[in-house]
Amino acid sequence: MDQIKNAFAVKLMEIKAIKLQPNEPFTWASGWKSPIYTDNRKTLSFPALRSFVKLELCHAIQEHFPEAEAVAGVATGAIAQGVLVADQLGLPFSYVRPKPKDHGMGNQIEGEIKKGAKVVVVEDLISTGGSSLKAVQALRDYGCEVVGMVASFTYGFPVAEEAFKQANVQLITLTDYEHVVAQAAKTGYIQEEEVAILKEWRKDPANWTH
Repeated sequence: MDQIKNAFAVKLMEIKAIKLQPNEPFTWASGWKSPIYTDNRKTLSFPALRSFVKLELCHAIQEHFPEAEAVAGVATGAIAQGVLVADQLGLPFSYVRPKPKDHGMGNQIEGEIKKGAKVVVVEDLISTGGSSLKAVQALRDYGCEVVGMVASFTYGFPVAEEAFKQANVQLITLTDYEHVVAQAAKTGYIQEEEVAILKEWRKDPANWTH
C-alpha cells in the first residue's frame, strides 16, 4: 500500500491538485491558516489519473470491504468517484447530502438503497472527519450497515482519527499527508527545512501560525 500512497502523492502534486506553501499559507473556509491546499476533484479532468483513482479505490474495497452490497458517495466532492467505483464493481450507487433537502421529498440520501444493505462509503478528502461521519450516521439512521469508508486523501489529524475510532468506522485512503510531505521533500517540491513546518502544522492546525 505504501507504493500506491507514494505514487498517488506524486501524481496529485504533478497536476497541482495538492499545493504546498509553508511560507505563504492558504486560508481555509474554516479560517484555519494552512501550508497545504488540496483539490482532488482535479483528478477527474485527467483520464489516466481518473482511472487510477477509480481502480485503486475498487481494489481497496475488494481487499478490505468485500462484503459491500452498495456504494454511497458523500456529496458533493465524492459523487463522481463514487459513481465510477460503483460502476466498476457493478454495485448500486446513492449519495448522501450534508442535510435533508428543504423541498420535494426532503431526501438526505439520494438514490435507491435497501434498508439493511451493507454499504461502503466513498469520500474525497478527510480533514476533521465531521462531514464524512455525518454521512455515515445518515446511512445508519436509514437502516444501512456501513462496513467502512474509502477516500482519496486524509490529513491524518488526531481529531479525525479519534472521531473515526469513536464512530467505529474503518477508513482506508489512497494516500495521506505524511506520504505527500515525504514525496514532496524527495522530489524537491519543497525544501528539507520546510518539512518541520509542515509537520508542526499537522499537530494543531486550528492554532497554527507562521
